[in-house]
Amino acid sequence: MTLGGMLKHLAYVEDFWLHVILLDQPPTPPFEAVDWARNRDWDWDSAAEDGPGSLHALFEGAVARSDAALDAVDDPEARAARGRRRTSEPPTVRWLLLHMLEEYARHCGHADLIRESIDGTTGL
Repeated sequence: MTLGGMLKHLAYVEDFWLHVILLDQPPTPPFEAVDWARNRDWDWDSAAEDGPGSLHALFEGAVARSDAALDAVDDPEARAARGRRRTSEPPTVRWLLLHMLEEYARHCGHADLIRESIDGTTGL
């Protein structure tokens, strides 16, 4: 696990949940060309080939598209255009936002563990 991999993964999560699932849009580059069946961890693994600037740009672009998608939503109980992978039931916008919050919280914890392993500082 690397910070670069985490950033690319979060860009993918933004794209997948708030662009593909919410709006029923095709994945955006570079995610549209990935063979996820061949490498389920492509977002994590391929980040080693990317520089910090390109990872930040990828993440910031994904967040901007997500923000634009959410700006058009008036009702948090509105249903996404597509269902989740495990169920055919489209999630509500509220569920999507809570899922994104969980995703970011989990990976912020991972980032903190990486930082602790570098500087040894724990707690406040």
